[in-house]
Amino acid sequence: MKDELSLAVRNVALLNFAYFGVEFAVALLIGSVSLFADSIDFLEDTAINILILTALTSSAPRRALISKVLAGIILVPGLATLWMAWQKFAVPTPPAPLPLSLTGLGALLINFVCALLLVRVRHHGGSLGLAAFLSARNDVVANAAIILAGLATSYTLSAWPDLLVGLGIAVMNAGAAGEVYRAAGRETEVRA
Repeated sequence: MKDELSLAVRNVALLNFAYFGVEFAVALLIGSVSLFADSIDFLEDTAINILILTALTSSAPRRALISKVLAGIILVPGLATLWMAWQKFAVPTPPAPLPLSLTGLGALLINFVCALLLVRVRHHGGSLGLAAFLSARNDVVANAAIILAGLATSYTLSAWPDLLVGLGIAVMNAGAAGEVYRAAGRETEVRA
């Protein structure tokens, strides 16, 4: 089953890295906080999955330690989002709704495929498999919210739907980081 987990994680890393470039470029082009947050999340997911791949060959205590580091990495997109949101508060112009929704739809499809690849192996590799799956699952939810933010922006012509979704993504990532950290802690306790 470890080979299946390794293959799934490798494919997820490649998909995440490829879409990071697309989403980051669109985020900068239209000034979207939610797309910026999600693009940084794609880059973070790439890093997480690469670390998971290398950690799968490590001992169980080392994997638990790496999982705790991964929990910290999961927080990075939230911090980047807070910075982007602060910038957006200064100049609250709404992003272009159609590119926002279409880019969110593309991200939703990529993350849905990633979640499907990981759902069967999420309990393998301990907290490492869980970290990979939670990242993909949370991203599907975030991308659905981005699509809704695009629709709300087209209706309201306000920057607030985008800002609120971006901040919501940051909160969701913080929750996932806590969940991975707690799972790694339980693995450490079991082995002690």
